Amino acid sequence: MKILLSNDDGVSAPGIQVLAAALREFAQVQVVAPDRNRSGSSNALTLGVPLRTHTLPNGDIAVQQGTPTDCVYLGVNALMHPAPDIVVSGINAGPNLGDDVIYSGTVAAAMEGRHLGLPALAVSLNGHQHYDTAAAITCRLLRALLGEPLRTGKILNINVPDLPLAEIKGIRVTRCGSRHPADKVFCQQDPYGEKLYWIGPPGDKFDAGPDTDFAAVDQGYVAITPLQVDLTAYRAQEVLTTWLTRAGFREQW
Repeated sequence: MKILLSNDDGVSAPGIQVLAAALREFAQVQVVAPDRNRSGSSNALTLGVPLRTHTLPNGDIAVQQGTPTDCVYLGVNALMHPAPDIVVSGINAGPNLGDDVIYSGTVAAAMEGRHLGLPALAVSLNGHQHYDTAAAITCRLLRALLGEPLRTGKILNINVPDLPLAEIKGIRVTRCGSRHPADKVFCQQDPYGEKLYWIGPPGDKFDAGPDTDFAAVDQGYVAITPLQVDLTAYRAQEVLTTWLTRAGFREQW
């Protein structure tokens, strides 16, 4: 198995390094990751300036000022020969649950892999300690995919409780929960009297029902949520068509 491994925490982050070491026990792994933390960058793609890469002594490739999406795009189309069989993103420091997937660079890297026609996993740890647990679970899933391919055409968003492996209760297939809107902004002054703004933490849980990713992780289960790139709200199409007709709009001007 040839794996393109990326993240949004940066090429030297502990999560990606622990996962790379575990994956290299049974797979060919090429790390292509941002040279710095790019958390919250979502699906941003760098178009206005060229990108530079730097190959580290261990063979990992850092994309200078690159986003997670940049890294996967370059990895698939220019840097990894032969092309990868799968894209894995993570292990993220902290969860990507519910609405987090909208902003997550970790999830975005996996989405770019899927957009480029490859199977893709996004892996996050609900904390900052037991990266080895998340790595072991990721390896188990990838070994299973080797023996039994999964043909959903979806991204698998995996969130792992921050627990020793022996304390993980199992795996649940979940849906995304949701959070209350984030509304905290912290204002400070710089030494010149100009205002600085810091965006605050995400909102508290709103929908954390028993079938959500929030509930599974809180109860000690690995949450696996299938995500799709197609954002079309199909059920709203007929409602929108009816509204346009009532409002006097026609298909032909």
